[in-house]
Amino acid sequence: MDRNSVLAFLLIAVIILLMPEYYKFVYPDSPLSDSSEVLIRNTTSEQKETTKPVNLLSLEDNKEKKYSSFNVETSLYKATVSNKNGGSLTFFELNNYALNDSELVNLINEKNVENLGLSFRSVDGDIINLSSGWKTDNRYDVSVFTSSKTINYFKVVDDKTITKSLTFYPNRYIIDLAIDLSAVGGMVSQNTASIYWPGGLPLTEPNIKDELTYYSAAVYQGEEKYSPKTKPLGQEKTERMLYPTDWVGVRTKYFFTALVPNEKAPGAEVLAVEDGLSKEFGVGLLFNTPSPFRSTLYLGPLEYSRIKTLGNSLDQIMNFGWAFIRPISKGVHWVLLFLHNYIPNYGFVLLLFSVLIKIIVYPLTSKSLNSTRKMQAIQPLLNELKEKYKNDQKKFAQAQMSLFKEHGVNPLSGCVPVFLQMPLLFALFTVFRSSIELRGAPFILWIQDLSRPDVVLDLGINLPLYGSGVAILPLLMGVTMFLQMKSAPTGQGPGQQKFMMYFMNGFFVLIFNQFPSGLVLYYTLFNVLTIVQQKYLTSHQEKPGVANK
Repeated sequence: MDRNSVLAFLLIAVIILLMPEYYKFVYPDSPLSDSSEVLIRNTTSEQKETTKPVNLLSLEDNKEKKYSSFNVETSLYKATVSNKNGGSLTFFELNNYALNDSELVNLINEKNVENLGLSFRSVDGDIINLSSGWKTDNRYDVSVFTSSKTINYFKVVDDKTITKSLTFYPNRYIIDLAIDLSAVGGMVSQNTASIYWPGGLPLTEPNIKDELTYYSAAVYQGEEKYSPKTKPLGQEKTERMLYPTDWVGVRTKYFFTALVPNEKAPGAEVLAVEDGLSKEFGVGLLFNTPSPFRSTLYLGPLEYSRIKTLGNSLDQIMNFGWAFIRPISKGVHWVLLFLHNYIPNYGFVLLLFSVLIKIIVYPLTSKSLNSTRKMQAIQPLLNELKEKYKNDQKKFAQAQMSLFKEHGVNPLSGCVPVFLQMPLLFALFTVFRSSIELRGAPFILWIQDLSRPDVVLDLGINLPLYGSGVAILPLLMGVTMFLQMKSAPTGQGPGQQKFMMYFMNGFFVLIFNQFPSGLVLYYTLFNVLTIVQQKYLTSHQEKPGVANK
């Protein structure tokens, strides 16, 4: 590997390290109107009674302090639905995703349990929170395995009935919502109400610092996704954006919740708060009350196929990297899923994928190796020119270019193939690091989760860049990098080559120690295949010399 190739890989490594910071600053602020009237950050019931104006049905609400609930079970999740807010989720456990060895992922916690709340400002200027007083005819637990099931709620306000319904589906992570406040339209200021999801989502991954880089809220308006920057606790302000809205949502590294209206909502609300190392998000949709409002709630994993099916550009929430590599990332993701249909172990899928990528980039690698070998062959002549024109850089540059032209050597040809592969490397990094399909996917032996480092020894301290544990695969990758560099032809001096081998090996072992084991597994095999390729080309190509250009 020549110096240009080494510098190219060093640049790749630096960019990889800076990618999490990129996601924090990629989107500019959105135009805002006055702050929202509805606090979409979660508070306790007692706090709500003291910080919000009294409900229109305050007497009725004070009588009813207990909330009834029932369970919903599908093939994908188990949920508990309360009559608070006219149907809110107090438990939502995913059947196919583990939190640890003994628990499954539950996407409801104490921060977002006040979800799917309704409120509006009355014509008298009071904020009306429609949390209690809802009733339903449903008295039993619900199983949803073969057909959809709709649960209806109703609430009487001044002898007028408002309704809200939730429809559950088998084999889908969506719940359809239908809200009708038209009966009390005369009480609603500007005919506008809101439905909100406070408190975001619970974090589920052991590496909290890494997951926080993905944890964010999003509003999609005007074919653009806006993610608000977090504000310090005490300085937060709910932002109200009065533009046609396709959806609002909150995502973590692997999970997502979104409110997607059937027709564009007239506006959105979003809150982003940061308190030390923790973050909190809330989102909401505005809707017009003269007619029934219909929306879909998505609550589940960030599976591209499921998200894409919902339409409304909801797939913009997926993490496929910068715009110029997104098509490549989507292609890589599709190939992995396609191969998994035939190979049930994602570890072996990654091994096969490494072979396929090596075949695709073989012409580039071969060209790079051949160019490096030519540079190596003319190195003695180049050294003679350096000595001859050591006091005249201009004449040396002219003589050097003549030498390159005479022997058909392009000094950049060894580096260009590496840079042509950079978009693919970025795409692989992005897909392997954030695809939920690799979450919890085992390979063999000690590698039991391809989305996490394959740590076998906990150091008890968190070292900068390296992390707190010793992983095996990065060490194996370092060995393959050493062998690859040692077997490759180079135009560098022995001292330079030795320094770069040790420096690059140590650097990559250091930063890859915290990377997902699936990503490191891919690079390790890719290096092994490169060594084989180098041996093959060396034995089947005539060594270029000065006489045979």
